[in-house]
Formats: sequence, structure tokens, C-alpha cells
Amino acid sequence: MTLTPPPLSNDCFALPAGVNWTPVDEALALLRDRLGPVTGAETVPLANALGRVLAQDAVAKRANPPLPNTAVDGYGFAGGKPEGPHVLPLVAGRAAAGVPFDAQVPAGRAIRVLTGAALPDGVDTVILEEDVNTDGTQIAFNGPLKHGANTRKAGEDVCADDVILPAGRVITPADLALASATGLAELTVRLPLRVGVLSTGDELVEAGAPAGRGQIFDANRPMLLALIRQLGFVPVDLGKAVDNREALRAHLDGAVSRTDMILTSGGASAGDEDHMSALLQEAGAMQEWRIALKPGRPLALGMWQGTPVFGLPGNPVAALVCTLIFARPSMGLLAGAGWQAPQGFEVPAAFEKRKKPGRREYLRARMRDGKAEVFKSEGSGRISGLSWAEGLVELGDGAAEIRPGDPVRFLPYGSFFM
Repeated sequence: MTLTPPPLSNDCFALPAGVNWTPVDEALALLRDRLGPVTGAETVPLANALGRVLAQDAVAKRANPPLPNTAVDGYGFAGGKPEGPHVLPLVAGRAAAGVPFDAQVPAGRAIRVLTGAALPDGVDTVILEEDVNTDGTQIAFNGPLKHGANTRKAGEDVCADDVILPAGRVITPADLALASATGLAELTVRLPLRVGVLSTGDELVEAGAPAGRGQIFDANRPMLLALIRQLGFVPVDLGKAVDNREALRAHLDGAVSRTDMILTSGGASAGDEDHMSALLQEAGAMQEWRIALKPGRPLALGMWQGTPVFGLPGNPVAALVCTLIFARPSMGLLAGAGWQAPQGFEVPAAFEKRKKPGRREYLRARMRDGKAEVFKSEGSGRISGLSWAEGLVELGDGAAEIRPGDPVRFLPYGSFFM
């Protein structure tokens, strides 16, 4: 099967006229409304479907259970039994899982049945073997016993032609069990989203390489490549581009055939060496979103030959926050899995903070003794705080004065994963 999604428009990131500062929720709404799947589809065996995004609804080929069956080891017969003692003669033979009893069980008689066995004709009720005495030719037990006891109806879990898994679902091991149980051997899934990561700047050198005066090691690229893999997408290392417009153009030109989305860090503002912004402007598809948040604020968005580009801040703390808050749910849309907002939890604060109104803030945080601690410094250059943290505390757009014990919203890093 071939599934080709429509291309994104060059102006999909355009802000409404007159917008200067964009609140976080408005920025997220714009992304949610304007982005959509960009990946094609293929049909794969169940064994290769784990973690993939369903491209179309999965429909059961047969019911589960396919036939009425027994839920326990015991004895089967027709109808319920009232209170009091009962004795029923046994028919020869038994019904076991995969070995059905093909004859009719006459009214007033019983048959030995084992868990999972299809109910023989004439049987609709089963009594547990622990509640029965038998001499091999008859059984004796006490009622009452409800009609239909200890049995499963055909299709009581899933009926044939039911939609068992909706399009856009990320396949789990349990989903594979359900698909297999209902007769499916393969699923139509979207091709994995390929996310390229490109660092820019003359000041950057690879970790372990000689670093001259004024140079720093590239921290963003290894962080973002690993994050993309952890999020369930395919990372594509686009390397590092120097502060040269033609070199950067060549990097982008070479990336579009290998990626479905590009994350860049650095060079996304309006300075002399901010070549990423200049190239996107030249392509006619550059928007600089000045978002009311800390850390982060400027987020350059654009299209390069039909591929969406997220221009992240060069600071690693801001780059990670912007990736989690804005790029992560966008990746879900582009991958066909829909908009996936992180799950937050209200927890008591273990810190004090006074916050001014006007922008949303994300603090590096972790949980200890049931409370949210925040990193000792809010400085965006403190990369150690990213490693120290287990998630983010999100503070709303308004003013706030937080004291220990006050409720705050904690977003664990794990809540961003597929």
C-alpha cells in the first residue's frame, strides 16, 4: 500500500498580523492546527510493527473468542441449576482447548471440559471441578448454579470487523497480542519519522577534539540526537555547519532527502552570523516566533524545500526546553501519531519563588520525598542542571509567589516519550 500525505505549505508557520509576543498556549495551538502527517506508509509483519504508528485502522478478521468456550476446568451441561443436590451422568469423552468434542451432549447429561475448550453442542454452563464429586460415570454437586456460569461467549471481547486499533496509535506489545488474537498477521504503519539535527557556529568543536581559545564543545547535537531516539523517532546526524551561508545551504540541501523534519541550533536570530534565519528568509518561509517563555523565547520556524525546520536557541537548556515543549508534539503530528501533550502532575513544591507576569517559565526539577525540588540556579548556561533534573516544573503565564508546600505542575521527562 502506498500512502502519500499532502505537503505542508510554505506559510504554515505564519503568525497572524500584528502579533509580537506569542503566549505558549497560542504557539502550541498554531502548531497543532497547521501541521499534519508527512510520512508515507508500508505494510509490515506483526513482528516488525512494535513502536510504529498505525497508518489506518486495524480491523479484526475474526472474533475473540471465536467460539463459546469454558473459562475453567470442570464439567459442562445445559442450563443453570437451582439450589439443592444434583446428579448428572457423564457422556464418554471430553472437550479440551484445540481438541473439540464434535458430538451433541444430550439434555440432562454432562461432559468433562478443560479451560479454553470450545463448548460442545448442548453445553452452555460449566461447574468448577473443585465443586464436584465424581466416580467417572456421573457427577454430584450442589446448586444453585447460574445459567452460563464459567463460560465465555463468542466475540465477548472483540467481534469480527471491529476496529481494534485506531489509526495514529503507536503499537505496543499488548496491541500485537490483540492483533494476533483477531487473525491479523500484518499491519499498515507509517514510515518512521526521520528527524535531522544540525549544529551551527564557528565556535563549536566535537567532543574530545582540540578546543582553541573561544571555542566550545557541541553539547546540543549529542543531546538532541539521543532525545529523538528515546522519543521513538529516527535521528539523522547532519553534523556541524560553520558560519558560512553557502556551507549551511549545502548542509540543508543535502538533508532534505534524508529527513522529514530538521532541528537546528544556533544562528536563528537576526545578527550578522545568523545565517539560518537569513536562508529561511531567502526561501520565503521564515517566521521568528517570539514566544513568551523562559528559557527560550525566539524560535525560528520555516520550510526548506518542503521540509519543516525548527531553529532552536543555541543554549542547551533553552534548546532542550523548546524541543520538549514545541518540537516534540509537532513530531507526533508529522509522524501521524497526533498531538501528544505531556502528562503533568500536581505536586507540592519544595522551593520558594516569586515570578513576574507575562511569560511562562520552565524550571529544571526532580521529585524527592514526594515534593518537587528545582535546580539551584535558573541560569540557562548551567548544563549540569539538565542532567540533575528528572523533568520540568511549569509555571503559568501570570504572576506567582510560590512557597514550600504550594501545588505546582511537574512534567516528568518520561511523559514526553511515545
